[in-house]
Amino acid sequence: MMKRASERKHWDDFWKRDRDLDEIYDNDGRIPMEIRKRMDVQGLVVMEVGAATARDSVALALDGAVAIALDYSDEALRLAHLAAQRAGAPLLLVCGDALALPFKDCSLDLVFHQGVLEHFRDPSLLLNENARVLKKDGTVLVDVPQTLHIYTVIKKVLIAFNAWFAGWETQFTPRSLSKLLQEAGLEPTGVYGRFFSPSLAYRMLREVLMKVGIRLPLRPVLIPPVHKLRSIIRKRIENSPIGPNMGYIIGAFAKKKESS
Repeated sequence: MMKRASERKHWDDFWKRDRDLDEIYDNDGRIPMEIRKRMDVQGLVVMEVGAATARDSVALALDGAVAIALDYSDEALRLAHLAAQRAGAPLLLVCGDALALPFKDCSLDLVFHQGVLEHFRDPSLLLNENARVLKKDGTVLVDVPQTLHIYTVIKKVLIAFNAWFAGWETQFTPRSLSKLLQEAGLEPTGVYGRFFSPSLAYRMLREVLMKVGIRLPLRPVLIPPVHKLRSIIRKRIENSPIGPNMGYIIGAFAKKKESS
């Protein structure tokens, strides 16, 4: 059976669902947080590819970056505009193709994307385009699903039945992602891993109940001491050497090689 591709219509349908921005999970600010650990974005030209709600770009714009949010979904850009308005953040919205970025060679300081690379059958096409628009000392951040996780198993089952919301999606290990970055002329400089918070089981339950009109809290705290303890344990594992191999998400930073 031929599996669906990930197409613009999937994303327009996904982002125009009847829900407020506040009802859509963000990524707990991990993208801006990881970027801040490594660089000061004040005055830098940064671009988020496949920006969706663009909340990460908004955060960087508030840090003083010249922030560009690019997406090919009109519905995603509508939400990005709303997020920027709410925060009072200067954000340049661009409707464009991730594989043909409307920017000159060596023109951007930072390119990043979260939940994007896994939707490309040939991820090298996206990474090569990322490298093209980066300045010689520029940085790319790629944030993707990690292979060894129950999330991947569930996803593969749904894809097999053509029931996955995005049509098709893959996943990566730290090693495979590093290899792809190197092949694109990018030198990996660091990696991180993150777990679901709240849990994947809770998120799935919440999504199912929303379809029948029942809305559970976005981030429940049933027993505060237990919640706090779980958070401490989760962060310690995430920040340990095994974190990138256990989380559902891995993120990799890379610099553009001088010869590229």
